[in-house]
Amino acid sequence: MKYTIEENKIIFDKNDDFDAESILTCGQMFRYFKTDSGWTVITGHERANISEKNGKVVIECTNPQRFIDFFDLDTDYAKIKSDLSSYDVLKEAISYGKGIRIAKGETEEIIFQFIISQNNNIKRIQKIVEKMCEVGDKIDEKYNAFPSAKKLASLPFEWFKNLGAGYRDVFLYDTAKLLSEIDLDEKINLPSDELYKWLISIKGVGPKVASCIMLFGFHRTECFPVDTWMEKVYRKYFFAGEMTRPQISAFLQEKFGVMSGIVQQYLFNFAMHNGL
Repeated sequence: MKYTIEENKIIFDKNDDFDAESILTCGQMFRYFKTDSGWTVITGHERANISEKNGKVVIECTNPQRFIDFFDLDTDYAKIKSDLSSYDVLKEAISYGKGIRIAKGETEEIIFQFIISQNNNIKRIQKIVEKMCEVGDKIDEKYNAFPSAKKLASLPFEWFKNLGAGYRDVFLYDTAKLLSEIDLDEKINLPSDELYKWLISIKGVGPKVASCIMLFGFHRTECFPVDTWMEKVYRKYFFAGEMTRPQISAFLQEKFGVMSGIVQQYLFNFAMHNGL
């Protein structure tokens, strides 16, 4: 995608390969807010305001390179969509969600946020996440960053119980202790099978959440998270016999390879908004 950087703004022509609403609301992140002029999104200690004016998309932020990376603007999604559209089953889903891109979230906060996401709805997830952010570092007069694992590990269990996270409170508490004591950068370069094994060893992280963390927090696009919606998609479009969700995930990963996570997001977004 062609873009220019002007001071604190990333600017490019409005196009079919970037749609802020689709990217932000398709289930891959939770710190986004609708505004009068467009959208605000927060990742780590960085905030961006996204708006459209006179046929241009403007991403205003203090760290343009972070949001070039975050929105993966240097990846050619037009080519990806063209390649994937050779599969009949994907044509409609890609057309519907053509502006979706896989964002590169902050690894540590993605782990916490997707632990919260299990068996939960987006509004409630966002409410819990923002409650946690009350103890995060100040970004500006309105927003705080998601707190670090070290900060969370310093808080008593009672604080986690008061988040409204239900049974997930103990998972968040234990994960804070775990992540505060390791160097997460050492996990980033693990082979995917080893990374997956480590993730599912974390209390509260099952196969689907592990795959989501790998896709959205480690940018392992070969992962194919399978939830209720994706199980329905499998049964309608790809059925090859009765399988467990991990088996469905492995089957579709083998089919779509390194594009699996992108395929999954188009299909998930389409199924979630249109039903099956």
